[in-house]
Parts: sequence; C-alpha cells; structure tokens
Amino acid sequence: MSNSSELNKVQDKKVSKINGIFGLISFSTILPLNIHTTIKEMAMFTWIWPMIGSLIGIIVGAFGFLIVDLLHLPILIGAALIYSFSIWLTGFHHLDGLVDFGDGMMVHGSPEKNIGVMRDKRIGTGGIAYILIVGLITFAAIGSSPAVLIFYILLVSEIAAKMGIVTCATFSKPFPDGTGRFFIESMNKKLLLLSFILASAVGFLTLNMLGIIGITMGLLSGIIIALVAKKNFTWATGDVLGTSNEVARMLALVIMVTLFSL
Repeated sequence: MSNSSELNKVQDKKVSKINGIFGLISFSTILPLNIHTTIKEMAMFTWIWPMIGSLIGIIVGAFGFLIVDLLHLPILIGAALIYSFSIWLTGFHHLDGLVDFGDGMMVHGSPEKNIGVMRDKRIGTGGIAYILIVGLITFAAIGSSPAVLIFYILLVSEIAAKMGIVTCATFSKPFPDGTGRFFIESMNKKLLLLSFILASAVGFLTLNMLGIIGITMGLLSGIIIALVAKKNFTWATGDVLGTSNEVARMLALVIMVTLFSL
C-alpha cells in the first residue's frame, strides 16, 4: 500500500513537471495546447524560458524565411509582417507590459504610486512613446537583416528575448502582489548561469559567435531593465519582465545586424 502511494506521488510529480513546462509554452504563445496548470507550476521552469524562446524563434524564423526568401516581398512590408507575426504569436503579453512600463516611467512619485500607474488599464503618453521607440527600432533591425540569415537572426533574437526575462527576474525584487512574483522568486544566479549556457549553446550552433553575442545582449538587457525598475519602482512586476523581453529582442537584433554589416 505504501509503495503504491509513493509510486502515485512520483507519477503526480512527473505530470506536474510536464504540465508546468507545457503550461509555460502555452503562457508564452497562442498555441492551443489546452494545458491546465498553475502559475506556480509554470514558474518552477522559468529558467528554461530561453529554450521555449528557441521554439518561438523557429516558428518566427520560418515565417521570416517564407516572407523574405521564398515570397521575396519588399523589405519594409516583410519586416512589418515578421514583427507583427512575432508579437501576435506571443499573444501581445510582453508588448502590453512594455506599454504599462512606459506609463509608469513617466510618473515622478513614490514607488507605490509609479506601480499604481503602471497597473492602470489606461494607456498614457509614456506607454505610446515606449511602444513606438521599441517597435520602430525592432522593425528597422528586422528590415536591415540580411536575407540569407533571416531565419537564424530571428531565431536567436527570440531566445535572447527570453534570456532578458530570466535575467531581469534574477536581479529583481518581486512586488508582493501579482503573478510576476512567482517567476522572479523562482530564479537565482545558478539557474541563470545554466540558462545562459544552454541559450549560448543554441546561439553558437545557430550563428557561431554572432549568436553568442546576441544571447549575451539579451542577458545585458535584462540586467539594464532590472536596474531601471529597481531605481523607479523598487520592485518588479510582470510588466517589468514583459518589458525586458521586448527590449532584449530589440537590442539583440540591433547588435547582430550591426556586427554582421561591419
């Protein structure tokens, strides 16, 4: 009877882990996986987010290859479609965080007041400005990417985006209320190092040293957003993590495209 009970517990843990991983994929995309899990179960696997980014990157990269290399659409139209597809595939979750973050950054008050503005459902000038800045630079970087490398650059950029999230989570203080705290509390520097090694390995296999540089840019972006959030909000929320995703993708694209053109 005892052995049967222990076996059931082991099986339940395995199911919980599987649900947690697939739940995080479902949380990160619009893919209809129909997984029933909790935020806590998903947050246990925050450190593998860059690997989920590689799945997103393969899909976005394949779409980019279709648009640029097979259909040969004009550069600007192609870049607009690729960027739109990328943020649509991820359910606009992180983009929404960027808008809220921008609104919070416009306020000069206590951390509590700034977070209150960031959580307000209304969109202000700061949110519009941030989405325009990040969106335009990302769009320009995609449009400047060499056609022969479009798949690989998009793949690495999506991994770097998730590298930004896990790095920001590692160096942030969680706000007591909200789902973002579970992801922040689950991260530590050892898990970050493991996540970076795995992401860098994929980056190297994809674009050699340029891929590692792109992943590193994602890590640096996460640190920057964590420091900015700490200065302006003291704590970090899900909106801060979402911002790190968008900024990390943008900066990884910019640095990879720039270095390739030198």
